[in-house]
Amino acid sequence: MKRLSAENLVRAISLLPRNVDLHYVSPENPNRIRIVEVVLPEGPIRVVSYCPKDGETFEGKKPKSISSNTIWRVANALSVGNPMQFDQVLQGGGNARSVFEALLARTPDFYMCKPSRTLKFGSTSKAQEGPKHIWWKPDTPHKNDEIVWWPEKITISELAVTETVYEEITLPSATIDSALKFSTINLGLERRHAEIQLALITIGNALNFKTAVAVQDQSIMYQGKRLIEQPGAVLRLGDLPQVSSYPTAVSVAKDVDIIWFKNGRLMPAAIEIEHTTGILSGLTRLKKLQDVLPDYRVRYVIAAPDGDRGKVVKAIKLEQFKSLNAKYFPYSAIEELFSLSTKRTLRGVTEEFLDSFMEDVD
Repeated sequence: MKRLSAENLVRAISLLPRNVDLHYVSPENPNRIRIVEVVLPEGPIRVVSYCPKDGETFEGKKPKSISSNTIWRVANALSVGNPMQFDQVLQGGGNARSVFEALLARTPDFYMCKPSRTLKFGSTSKAQEGPKHIWWKPDTPHKNDEIVWWPEKITISELAVTETVYEEITLPSATIDSALKFSTINLGLERRHAEIQLALITIGNALNFKTAVAVQDQSIMYQGKRLIEQPGAVLRLGDLPQVSSYPTAVSVAKDVDIIWFKNGRLMPAAIEIEHTTGILSGLTRLKKLQDVLPDYRVRYVIAAPDGDRGKVVKAIKLEQFKSLNAKYFPYSAIEELFSLSTKRTLRGVTEEFLDSFMEDVD
């Protein structure tokens, strides 16, 4: 069996024990899961998730459903030999995503793993441990109702093409062109930050946005042009009415990694990319921008590696940043949206389309 169906996954989960507390994949997660109902053949799966540490009980929580559509999306994304990242397939799935991952990991044909990614820097490369993945291994089943981590090291190329399923649409995930050249910084961890900036400029251009790049990054070179010279990039912040109407807005906005502008009156998003710098510093810059632009409805966004989701969520929930209602934009979602933007001409797409790739943190 080379491909899976929702029926395969639902049937496997139906064999897990009922009326007992099940743990999440991450041991630091204090919440517990109980299966309430598994509807054969293709779902939904109804569960209760609660936190005994906070005094919650199973009886006091309302069941949540993992829909048949969600189950199909995961089934379609799984293939033999290719570890799959749940966060990449179920963007913004929140708690339901983690619950589904924990249940599937307990079935015999699935293992958890943390593949190392081969990162290429010119003629050199290095391995770096990535976020957790689930791996379909039907030829080496383990005992039912156990989360088992694959014992051997796995390395995958950062440039490898994978498939991610959004409902009925299959999109290849992509990495940004590896030909980035830097005029002001050396190759290193900063490279990924610039790649993401370039991807966001490209995405903004596809959505008919103008993109402002932080002043400290404008001289980064790509294919003979600075980032500020890329199609759709903003040359002068002061020329935009969205910020020029406010006395201090330009001086604050110039330090934000990426800001999208639309139609001379809207700001779809202000984005801080937190690859090497602190998440708190990025949120602080976004809060300063909100304070000088009180009249705009702006998506305040933290873009960060998928493996940093926990740190991002924790920081966003701090009291001093609650007014931002900030969203989390994982790198995998940016890569997928970049791929879509470069492979298709986007027509009739509203800015709300972005919300399907970003995660609300509540």
